[in-house]
Amino acid sequence: MIEVYKKFTPEKYDVLLEVSEEENGMRLDQFCALHLLSFSRQQIKSKISDGEVKIHNRPFPHKASVKVYHREQINIFTYRGTYEDEYWNGVKINLKLDPDIIFEDENILVISKPAYMTTHPTGKHLFNCATVYFENKYGHTIHSIHRLDRETSGVQLLGKNPKAANECTSHFENDLVKKCYFLMAHKNGAVSFPFTAKERMGNIDGYLPRQYMHCFPENSDDGKHAETHYEELFQNDDYILALAFPKTGRQHQIRTHAAFHGFPLIGDKMYNGDPRIFMRFKDGLATIEDHEIMEINRHALHAIALKLPYPKNSNTIFRSKIPEDFIEYIKIHLPHISIDYLEKDINQIIKDRFHDK
Repeated sequence: MIEVYKKFTPEKYDVLLEVSEEENGMRLDQFCALHLLSFSRQQIKSKISDGEVKIHNRPFPHKASVKVYHREQINIFTYRGTYEDEYWNGVKINLKLDPDIIFEDENILVISKPAYMTTHPTGKHLFNCATVYFENKYGHTIHSIHRLDRETSGVQLLGKNPKAANECTSHFENDLVKKCYFLMAHKNGAVSFPFTAKERMGNIDGYLPRQYMHCFPENSDDGKHAETHYEELFQNDDYILALAFPKTGRQHQIRTHAAFHGFPLIGDKMYNGDPRIFMRFKDGLATIEDHEIMEINRHALHAIALKLPYPKNSNTIFRSKIPEDFIEYIKIHLPHISIDYLEKDINQIIKDRFHDK
């Protein structure tokens, strides 16, 4: 299979594929399945019958069983429709689809990425993506420089041209970027702040879900080195509000270390005690009890600040505000906390930590 081109808009994905010699004589639905890895067989057959697959120079629409031949070109269209809708307790979530711009010049974009927006197209997430949004807005390629988990909101850096993207990527690779995350967590035991978590992290063969990251002792040979510093903003008998400063960038690092040390993030389907809850949400089988345990529809993690040597020879701090859904949660469960004072405390801790040598 040869990919001739891909075109993305926030509402439509269009890819043109050419049949290679190895796929000569393959059924059309089988050929499509090689590209649409996250689609079921029935979904692919429906796409073909709905006219969302088009073989060039053939009568249209086609049957799923029709054969494709070497060097034929095939367009596959995917419309946003309901593919990326998100639901909570059976109710559709009203997603924010337009990122706030924190900073912009001719080279970079610094945005506050909304929850459920991916960095760039991946798997079945093809439309609600940061790069797709701005490519459609500006009419040229936007480069992803670092990524945030889909449910994680907050400060994200994008490049407007290859040179700027490469320069900023090198800053990340050379540990010249400092990151800060705001989190809300359940308190499962005594936790003393500030502290630095240094447990190594990695997967265990055969463990489900496969994405689950386990903690291993710092002096172990298992996993990989990981380091996260935590600073307290507030805690009582039930809740912890804190800032996390990750020094390394392992998958799920902040969430894994926090859960291991007794304060799993609110809404964390993976690390909130029973990872089978994550599987039930993934498969659309989450129970009422699962929703009650999670309390909110996403894990409570927000990239609140990023320090970057940009422009050259400077160290700029790009800052995002506490997101609205977190503010609503705080007002309900911790009504005595002033959001204004919380923001001031965050600013002071960030200033102190980011200027530490």
